[in-house]
Amino acid sequence: MELVTSSYAAEEARRNLDTDSQRERLVKLLEGVRVIPVEPLVEVPPDITLPEKDAPILRSAMAAGCTHLLTGDVKHFGPYFGRVIGGVFVSRVAAYFKERSDRPSGRI
Repeated sequence: MELVTSSYAAEEARRNLDTDSQRERLVKLLEGVRVIPVEPLVEVPPDITLPEKDAPILRSAMAAGCTHLLTGDVKHFGPYFGRVIGGVFVSRVAAYFKERSDRPSGRI
């Protein structure tokens, strides 16, 4: 399993942090993550409605060939939880880890 994010998502996370210690922790967490440096030229399918600020998150996951997009953004991604969009399964983080723990070891 490889963790992937986009530079766009990493910067959005950084902007939402309040303290230097939180930002330092984010930097450490990102050391184990492949960061996609540019926004890909992949289109969101026409039947998917996302705000302009959230579409790059899905497009990056699709372009990177990710199997899952994990997000806590229920407001914007909630309608798509449990769906595969452009080859990417959209899920809440907790639901993903619950599914992993319910499966026999090594399978997902």
